Amino acid sequence: MRIAVVGVQGDVEEHIIATKKAMDAEGLKGEVIPVRKQGVVPDSDGIIIPGGESTTISRLIFREGIAEEILALANNDVPVMGTCAGLITLAKHGDEEVKKTGQKLLRLMDVQVKRNAFGRQRESFEVPLEVKNIGIYPAVFIRAPAIVGVGKEVEVLATFEDFVVGARQDNIISFAFHPELTDDLRIHRYFLAMCKTASRQ
Repeated sequence: MRIAVVGVQGDVEEHIIATKKAMDAEGLKGEVIPVRKQGVVPDSDGIIIPGGESTTISRLIFREGIAEEILALANNDVPVMGTCAGLITLAKHGDEEVKKTGQKLLRLMDVQVKRNAFGRQRESFEVPLEVKNIGIYPAVFIRAPAIVGVGKEVEVLATFEDFVVGARQDNIISFAFHPELTDDLRIHRYFLAMCKTASRQ
């Protein structure tokens, strides 16, 4: 199995480490590769877009031609997971803050996102959260976005306060929090199970 982690900015190394540990836990052989240029994504069984600065991530993936490769694979049913900034990047609709920055979105998930829904970095927090198909999960929120609107094809996986913070649409999965910043591998293992199923089809 080969998992590509978009490596232009953000929590890249943390996702690589978590995914490798999850592979070991699942007994899967394979590699996890950071992606900073074209040519890596097309041979991948799954793609992770990490947390970080969503405007920077979007600008660089579109400039380097990585965005087009992600879109091609996602439209061919290859699983994609976005966390925090990755959730914003995957969304179909942004809020006024997203529009103001001119950020291009991949528009792969029929959701509307709100940037910094839970405040700035100093207001970061961790909370036990019920995540569908996972159970109670230690969710770490850092300058987190949230989903404020979902299309009819979107399955809600987790909510916090009045916001959706985890969602799935077919082969696309996204979370407003940072699973790569905990020792709990269940979300990465869940994503790898999606990749394993998709690769068999």
